[in-house]
Amino acid sequence: MDSATVGKHPCPECGGDLQWNAAKQSLACPYCGTIVPWSPAQEALGEQVAELDLVKALAEHPADQRGYGDDAQRREVQCQSCKAISVFVDGKVADRCEFCGSPSIIDHQSLGDAVTPQSLLPFKISDGQVRDSIRKWYGTRWFAPNRLKSAALTDTLKGVYLPYWTFDAHVSASWTAEAGYHYYETESYTENGERKTRQVQRTRWEDASGSLQHFFDDELVPGTVGVHQALLQQIGTFPTTTDLKPYSPEFVRGWLVERYQVDLRQAAQRGEASMQEQTRALCSADVPGDTQRNLQVQASFRGRTFKHILVPVWLVSYTYGSRSFQVLTNGYTGQIAGERPYSWVKIFFASLAALIVAMLLLVVFGGNR
Repeated sequence: MDSATVGKHPCPECGGDLQWNAAKQSLACPYCGTIVPWSPAQEALGEQVAELDLVKALAEHPADQRGYGDDAQRREVQCQSCKAISVFVDGKVADRCEFCGSPSIIDHQSLGDAVTPQSLLPFKISDGQVRDSIRKWYGTRWFAPNRLKSAALTDTLKGVYLPYWTFDAHVSASWTAEAGYHYYETESYTENGERKTRQVQRTRWEDASGSLQHFFDDELVPGTVGVHQALLQQIGTFPTTTDLKPYSPEFVRGWLVERYQVDLRQAAQRGEASMQEQTRALCSADVPGDTQRNLQVQASFRGRTFKHILVPVWLVSYTYGSRSFQVLTNGYTGQIAGERPYSWVKIFFASLAALIVAMLLLVVFGGNR
């Protein structure tokens, strides 16, 4: 097979490469506008969504030569400011970082042992829906500068596929703790020369122990450095356990893709730390009684697997004054989270107005006494 045709899906009308259209939820030709429905049979173009053995992968440092699209059209650039690596798979170029706006970007040589995504969530929310939602979101930011609403909306909106890792594991845990049971005793005391009684809470401590079996399914760890982590936590989860699609270049062609900067080993450590924390919380919930202390948990993990996936996010990145800000929209659910500057003029006059109202109320009600 000619390597130049691998991963291509030509338009039946003009021969152009079809791309995923979020508004139509179909493949569409960016040249003639032809819509081609995406059928389940076409998912065979990509690999099936599969879990990979984590222990084996960490030991072997796997090499996956398949990239995010056609190698002939692929280019990677790295921002020297935020360190994000952008992958362009359609011949496009950039003169500024798509994440922070910095002009300091340089070509980046892809590593030969990079783990490339085998599945993704395609964009479900269109750019038109996002623009409307962000306008409404900005409209509720009462203390944002007025000119922000026109300066930070339309011209910087980008659809980005962000890198994520998912981890599965079976955990077996045993725990010991002291379980506390509350009870009450009547206590006598003297107040102003008068004898009174009151109920006083006491705690009886007993040794307790137990075990736990739990399965972690698709624990998500971001592989991105281009977007702000606090915002990622606010735009909600991605339904990776139910809605993932096998990877196919049509989904990402024409869209910006960020290459992971949190590698598999780092992500696995973060994923295990999160699982350990959740396991401790689950064991704590099993301790009987009203309270507890000295909880000790011993946990072991088996059947550890992982996936490297891409998730859709709409990104607005802009500079206001000397600071950069981002607004994120979940490209699958539409949930928004963002940063914005504050207008200290608005805050001053709002505070002044509140002070004046408080003084007027004091005068009115004080005068009626």
